[in-house]
Amino acid sequence: MPLILASSSPYRRTLLQRLNLPFSVESPDIDESPRPGETPLDLSLRLAQEKAAVIAARHPGALVIGSDQVAVFEGDPIGKPGSFEAARDQLRRFGGREVLFHTALCVTDGRRHLLEQVPTECRFLALDDARIEHYLRVEQPFDTAGSAKAEQLGVALMERMRSDDPTALIGLPLIALCRMLRAFGLEPLAAHSGYPEIQS
Repeated sequence: MPLILASSSPYRRTLLQRLNLPFSVESPDIDESPRPGETPLDLSLRLAQEKAAVIAARHPGALVIGSDQVAVFEGDPIGKPGSFEAARDQLRRFGGREVLFHTALCVTDGRRHLLEQVPTECRFLALDDARIEHYLRVEQPFDTAGSAKAEQLGVALMERMRSDDPTALIGLPLIALCRMLRAFGLEPLAAHSGYPEIQS
């Protein structure tokens, strides 16, 4: 069964490579605008499912992974900053406060859909402009929700993080993904992934 990651994100691609499974990548190119009255949690779940469904429709018989992340600050969704100035403004606002990241995950074979969401709570340090601007020049996190690349220097922005899965904040919750792949009969620790079969 071919495995396809429905994403244009290089971060998700790098995370999936950790599982040592052969896979391809295809961008779903969907409209990610929120619907009227849609909560950030519901938005993340819907987009993850839509991404997976679009690619599954193109590739019958494939197993498709879709994921989406929505950051929430004071009840409002926070998008990708897109520029140095917008990222600086985000990090100024976050200082000493919490941002919640909803990372949704969908795995489908075109007939059955498994859907989960892994939250991550991040409390940001209160930082002066000099340190914020140093971080932004080094990291340039303008394509990252909340301006925080926690897998790199962005971890230095944090006072603490709470999550059941350390990979969720980066964009693809691998613990949940392994559980979902097993439900479809794909075992990351089996011989096809380069590891010996587990003997029961």
